[in-house]
Amino acid sequence: MRILMISKACLVGTYQTKLEALARGADVELAVLVPPTWDDPAGQIVLERAHTEGYQLWVDPLRHNGRYHTYTFPTLRQRLQEFQPDILHIDEEPYNLATAHALWWGRRYGCKTLFFTWQNLYRNYPPPFRWLEKWVLDTADYGVMGNRAAVDVFRRKGFDGRYQVIPQFGVAAGLFAPPAEPRSADHLHIGFAGRFVSEKGVDLLLQAVACLPREQGWTLHLAGKGPEEAGLRQMTKSLQLEDRVIWHGSLPSGEMPRFLQMIDVLVLPSRTRPNWAEQFGRILVEAMACETVVVGSTCGEIPHVIGDAGLVFSEDDVTGLLHHLQTLLQDPDRRHVLGRKGGDRFLNRYTQQQIAEQTVEVYRELLADGHFTKT
Repeated sequence: MRILMISKACLVGTYQTKLEALARGADVELAVLVPPTWDDPAGQIVLERAHTEGYQLWVDPLRHNGRYHTYTFPTLRQRLQEFQPDILHIDEEPYNLATAHALWWGRRYGCKTLFFTWQNLYRNYPPPFRWLEKWVLDTADYGVMGNRAAVDVFRRKGFDGRYQVIPQFGVAAGLFAPPAEPRSADHLHIGFAGRFVSEKGVDLLLQAVACLPREQGWTLHLAGKGPEEAGLRQMTKSLQLEDRVIWHGSLPSGEMPRFLQMIDVLVLPSRTRPNWAEQFGRILVEAMACETVVVGSTCGEIPHVIGDAGLVFSEDDVTGLLHHLQTLLQDPDRRHVLGRKGGDRFLNRYTQQQIAEQTVEVYRELLADGHFTKT
């Protein structure tokens, strides 16, 4: 079966390990269309050609690059004609023009079609995006939902098609793995990696570590950037944490395994906003793959990702987070046990190979049922 995927997300090198895993399917011939860059408001993302074995990677420019709701691949028709795929995998939300544009052309070339969504909050979009979304939901052959909440959202929106809950990406076990040397029991390295924005709750983490005993060995490592950075740096100074906090800046995806192996605990203290809740928390899975203990809030999908393989506290609860950090600071054995449980949970649920195999099963289902794209 011939699969054409369009995906701006696959600019990221580590995400391409999923593409290699998909291409290893005995009956899969895969081509992936990506842009050379994505002009994200947070900073331009440039294509990383890191994992490109076994499939065709096509790099074509976008129309309206950086405009999340209105970008399209103007070369898609040419690529469909050239490749003649059986399935068009649209790795994008159903309310975006890119999805409707791809679905329209996919139908004209007789492809089965599927979309992907992380959308875990119910939103009514203004026209024309509301109309685009409705048409996609009425027309696409399949929906891949990145989390459980998305199923409820799209059933409420009237989607009655087939679906599976599969995260967009897993984690490559060969890239993310436990450190070669055992972690020290004498010093606790606490870490956060992500955007410095209010909803990620880094201020909460600073408040919690400020209450940890200064006579014990611990350090906080912050990797990322964002609009809240200046305020967080000022907060670090006000809490007299300057000698305890190390700022790593924004790390390329290829450096993230080393960061996660260096720390003992990864904290994701996200908080829900009216228009946002944590859709998955991929960094948690990457940390579990490194047998780094994960601690997260009750925001969105975080508790479901962690399960019993880490520690969870209520959103905005500094005391709850502090309690977990104190427990881990004082009990190295507990850190070791939770690290191993996280590693087991990763291997059982979240490897890139498992995500790819589940996705290939969706492809096979689409081609085996004799159902053709709606007209």
